[in-house]
Amino acid sequence: MRLHRFLIGQTEVLLSDVLKFDNLAKVITSKFFYAHPKLGRVDRSLISEAIFAVLRRKMEYEYLAERGSGTLARRLALLGLMQVAGLNALRLHVSQQELIWLNYVSKIDPTSLPTRVRTNLPLWIESIVRQRLATIVAKPNAVEQELLQLTSSLNHPAPLDLRVNSIRAHRNEVLTALTRSYVRAEPTPYAPLGIRVLGKPAVHMMPAFQQGWFEVQDEGSQLLCELVAPQHGEMVVDFCAGVGNKTLALGAMMRSSGRLYAFDVSEKRLDQIKCKIARSGLSNVHLVAIDSEHDIKIKRLAGKIDRALVNAPCSGLGTLRRNPDLKWRQTPQVVSELAVKQISILASAAQLLRLGGRLVYATCSFLGDENESIVEQFIAADPKFKRIAVSQVLVDQKIALNTGDNLTLWPHQHGTDGFFAAVMQRVF
Repeated sequence: MRLHRFLIGQTEVLLSDVLKFDNLAKVITSKFFYAHPKLGRVDRSLISEAIFAVLRRKMEYEYLAERGSGTLARRLALLGLMQVAGLNALRLHVSQQELIWLNYVSKIDPTSLPTRVRTNLPLWIESIVRQRLATIVAKPNAVEQELLQLTSSLNHPAPLDLRVNSIRAHRNEVLTALTRSYVRAEPTPYAPLGIRVLGKPAVHMMPAFQQGWFEVQDEGSQLLCELVAPQHGEMVVDFCAGVGNKTLALGAMMRSSGRLYAFDVSEKRLDQIKCKIARSGLSNVHLVAIDSEHDIKIKRLAGKIDRALVNAPCSGLGTLRRNPDLKWRQTPQVVSELAVKQISILASAAQLLRLGGRLVYATCSFLGDENESIVEQFIAADPKFKRIAVSQVLVDQKIALNTGDNLTLWPHQHGTDGFFAAVMQRVF
């Protein structure tokens, strides 16, 4: 892999800025590359991968960097570059002292490091996750091993998952198209329309993508839509549509019939969905910009909706493989503030449901305060709704996965991002 002194220096400069945690790492990185147009595609990819390697393994790298020389940002940058490019790529471009240190570090067995360092999680997050894992591990003395398996999975980039657009193609057709483009891929283990791609090929450049045969979507996100299970001709709401991945999946499940409302407070995000809708061939999606969960546009649909998905704004800690900076940017205070918003959004969405309607609450978070706690508060405050076991919904959808009454997905167990979901039904 190509490497040179200038690239190492640029990685150090960008990393110093990212580690201030003033903004999302993806935003800071994008702005940096825009300001440095002479960096080629390969250079940008290498720098970006090194930055995100440091963010994933920050505690581990800081521990290893204690014995190095130079600025902390440079030592961390070298460790990130060594992970993605290898030690040999660095040999000709570092000082003799740095080379001796890197040689020393490269021989250290990561499993010999202290557990606290190996988790690469802030203590408040580690404590919560440890407690949650204790509820799913049969033997109490196995909790630490489970924790290390989880955090090890978070130290690596997420795989590239695709969702086949059933309006345009079948999964076997897409797999064949990928093979013809020399892309290695296989069906996902749970989602019936999912495909997992090996590596990071430019799938957006493929004719099959441009023709609307598939979209990029994590398998866990696809499973949320399976819990909604919208039927032909129904009225459905995607309450927090974001960039529309779940909206498109729901629309395809409805065979482009009925009416599918995509609500979001960001018109910019809704605008991004428009080109996706055109490519997908869907005609039943209605984009609705709202000012909040209390918008009058929502109230007009009260009691008319068959199914609603609330993928609520959350800490995003289930996406740490993709957004590792979140664990260093989030705080317990932010989670508490989000919980207030989450219960308000869920209560507002519930008013849309007709008698017998289905309500799905979901987050991409590991934290109980954003998950079970929100659902329990909602059920206690609104007796019109009762819980439906997710295990039964998945059986109905012919999906071989059982995580109990709730959907709880873990990266180290299921290969997806971390997700939580609960299913409720209006009974009177």
